[in-house]
This record gives sequence, C-alpha cells and structure tokens, in this order.
Amino acid sequence: MALIIPVRGFQPEIGPDTFLAENATVVGDVVMGSECSVWFNTVIRGDVNSIRIGNRVNIQDGSVLHTLYKKSTIEIGNDVSIGHNVTIHGAKIHDYALIGMGAVVMDDAEVGENALVAAGSVVLSRTKIGPNELWGGAPAKFIKMVDPDTSRELNTKIARNYLMYSRWYTDPDAPTDF
Repeated sequence: MALIIPVRGFQPEIGPDTFLAENATVVGDVVMGSECSVWFNTVIRGDVNSIRIGNRVNIQDGSVLHTLYKKSTIEIGNDVSIGHNVTIHGAKIHDYALIGMGAVVMDDAEVGENALVAAGSVVLSRTKIGPNELWGGAPAKFIKMVDPDTSRELNTKIARNYLMYSRWYTDPDAPTDF
C-alpha cells in the first residue's frame, strides 16, 4: 500500500480510480484528480507548499515532485505524462503536455498545452515553454513547433495507456488494449 502522510494539517486528497503503486509516497498538501497513476518509487511531497494534479495524469517510476517553501507550487493539468525519473520542482504543466524521462523542470517554469520536453532536458527556473513547442537539452532550448493535433493525439494515447496499465494491478480481467 502506498505511503500517504498528512503533514502540517494537510491530508493528501486522491481522486477516484487512481492507482498508487505500493511504494509510492504522497505527502501533505496534494490534491490529485481522477484516473491518475503514480508509479513505483515516486515521491509527491506537498510538505512545504501545494501540489495540484489534474485528471488522467501519469507520474512514472522514480519521479519526484516538490516545491519551495512559501514560494513555488506545482500545477499539473489533465492528460499529462511525466516520464520515468523526472523531477518537477515548483512548475506549472498544462494539459496534454509530455515531460520526457529523466527531465528536470525547475521553479516557476511553465510547460504549455501539448508541449513536449525531451528526455534528459533541464528546464531552468522561469522558462516559459509555449503551447505545441518541443524543447530539449541542458539547459533546455526551443527545438521546433509540433503539430497540435499530432501532439495531443500522442499525449492522449500515452495517458490512456498508463490508465490501462494501472488497471492491470487492480483488475485481473482488465483489457490489455484500449
């Protein structure tokens, strides 16, 4: 069973049909929407400020979400995929965005709707990534615009796949394809 810890009077709120891996940790001022998945060894630490997560967000294995005390918060929209071993520290991620494996997104950065952050990228504090943009590198730089329909389709498919994967852990008769 996942470790869910209240702190400073805040009890994490987990939406319906959300999967929490047995060694995921969710702490403090965290509000998570429905049909999300939080995978193995992930830590969502709302001890020093708030973390708000939309619907159908998948936060993959080994990721860490945290904030700055009284300074930064995390806001994540709907249908967002956060790859394996991602660090998000006090940033805003809009609907249908994809944060690639091993990326770091720092305080007060913003990732626009349908945007893609390439694996291994470091998005510095206060960076603004616009809608439908692909960024990559360390530090992350603009690479190109992506087709909005293609990006949304890809990001929606990944979010739905992770919803399907999560159901394999709770329902032995869950489909293996959507």
